[in-house]
Amino acid sequence: MEMAWLEDFGALIRAGNFSRAASARCVTQPAFSRRIRALEEWLGVELVDRSTHQMILTPAGKRFAAIAETVLRDIEHGRREVQEIAGTSASTVKILVTHALALNFFPQWLTKLQAMTDTEIPIQLTADNMGASEQIMLNGKAHFCLCYFYPGAASVLDGAGFQSISLGSDALVPVSAPRESNKAPLHALSQDEDGPVHLLAYGDESGMGRIVSAMFETSAMPTSFTPVFTSHTLVLARMAKDGKGLAWLPLSIVADDLATGSLVRAGDAHWDIPVDVRLYRPRARQSQSAEAFWKLAAA
Repeated sequence: MEMAWLEDFGALIRAGNFSRAASARCVTQPAFSRRIRALEEWLGVELVDRSTHQMILTPAGKRFAAIAETVLRDIEHGRREVQEIAGTSASTVKILVTHALALNFFPQWLTKLQAMTDTEIPIQLTADNMGASEQIMLNGKAHFCLCYFYPGAASVLDGAGFQSISLGSDALVPVSAPRESNKAPLHALSQDEDGPVHLLAYGDESGMGRIVSAMFETSAMPTSFTPVFTSHTLVLARMAKDGKGLAWLPLSIVADDLATGSLVRAGDAHWDIPVDVRLYRPRARQSQSAEAFWKLAAA
């Protein structure tokens, strides 16, 4: 059995079909299909149901998908740990942070952690969307992921292979630029609005987008929306201040704008979405430096 076969299988699951998966793995589709077949022959079971045009995993395939993810993650963690022990790699702690938390929360939180120890903490920070961060964590390429948590928008990191701690709380609040005449919201959550409200939306891979969508699904929203712009938090905040639409933004980021009046609430507190700030890690033991960082974060 070759480890590349496990990576191929993971690529197939993520891509959803053989053609895109082969392209992602930089091989021809026939060669990719042979490698998946070789993995099935080694296991002695079929992983993919080939009786349909859709890419559907067999029951055995679904079970093995979780096993393959765990194996690849543990191998990557083990590689980093033995390199650290042998002194062939720096004891850098790799942390993924979603865009919204990279701006304000992370620098302040890290400063507090570093004040609790005399040991320097080498950090490699990567800011990305939630979808990309989840995949990096599943592949074992980072030690931790710092992101928002909302019960209605569960992440794959809430699965059995990971654990998390809460580091604080925040809220996503609907905001808009004010009208010049009376400082009322230019775009408001109101049944009296003429036509759909212009919504400044998050992308499909955004954790914030998942959270807002989950709120829409469970709330009796009286207002209809027309998405007019899609991006990440900081860009949406700028667009909201320019009067382009309504956006749900972290209170920690827009608090100063609300205080100065450059943004106003587009609805009352009923429309606020409470969220947790969470730090995720794999349950498997990590490198010595990562374990020391976790102990400090959980203190």
